[in-house]
Order: sequence, then structure tokens, then C-alpha cells
Amino acid sequence: MADPYFLATTQNSFFALAFKTDKRNIVMKKQHGALSDDLWIAYWVAAAKTGISPETLLRSKQDKQTWKKVIAPLRLSTKALGGNFTNALNSNSSSSLLAEKVVDELFLRFKLLDERELAAIRQAGASNQELIISTVIAAKTSKSAKLIYLDVRSGAKTWGYLLQDAKIDTKNMQQEISGIVRTAP
Repeated sequence: MADPYFLATTQNSFFALAFKTDKRNIVMKKQHGALSDDLWIAYWVAAAKTGISPETLLRSKQDKQTWKKVIAPLRLSTKALGGNFTNALNSNSSSSLLAEKVVDELFLRFKLLDERELAAIRQAGASNQELIISTVIAAKTSKSAKLIYLDVRSGAKTWGYLLQDAKIDTKNMQQEISGIVRTAP
């Protein structure tokens, strides 16, 4: 029953750390209807030195309906947005896929997983939340993030069990995550 909470708090903690924002602010935005995928994208684009706030980007998305219509006029470089994100954006990908590309880019920039490990866990079907929590647990246990994810997906273990077994206190999740981040984006 607690697994959805563990997934959400881990994702929110990673998000707050990645974008140097207050976790409560993110939770409040979600409670007021902001979609997680849109938050990842808005904060990512705002962090690309656009001079535009995430809130402005989110409002613009409501008006223009697609992220491509919001971002294309900004003429941001592929380097600023990341090649995989830019390719997905140019392909009119869904918000879900764009958010996945944001999280993947953050994982590579923070050196949480290498490209091979990241591709393997994504191919296994891990969502953003599952990727983040698997990686936090893996860092504490020296187990593979993919194998941790597969244990939960198969029903062999729960996120709560794995967090407890790794001695991770979810009340201090942001500190747990900051302890595994190796470099800032």
C-alpha cells in the first residue's frame, strides 16, 4: 500500500535536488493539477538558460497544447536541451517520452548510471519513478538497479521492503539522493 508514496516521494526528492527547488513547491504544483511529465519538461527547458520561468512555460503549454509549439520558438540549441530530448521534441513525441528523456539526461549528467545501464533498465520497462527509486536503492546496496526493478516488477519484493532492507529512511530521501549524485548538471 505504501509503494505509491515511496515512488512519489523519491521522484519529488530527486526532482527538487536536480532543479534546486523546494520539494514542497513541486508537491503543491502537483496537488493543483500540474502533471509530473510537464513539470520535468518545464523545469528542464527553464534550466537551459531560457530566461523563462517554469511557470511561464507551463502556462504557455496550456495555451499551445504541445511542448514542440512552446519550445521551438525559443530556438534553444541541441547542446542546451540534450540530443535525445531535442530528437524526441522534433519527432512530436508525447510529454511522457519527453519527460523520460529529461530524466535520462539528468541521470547521465549526474553520473547515476552509465548509458548501458540506463538503456537496460528503460528497456526492461522502468518508469521515471521506478528508475529513480531503483537507482537510489542500488547505490546503497551495490546491486544492479535493473535487477532491483525486476524484483519489484515480478512481485518478489516491494519498494517498501527494499528501502527498509537498504536502511533508507524515506523521511530523508533528499539527503539519500544528494549522497549519490556525483556531479551537477
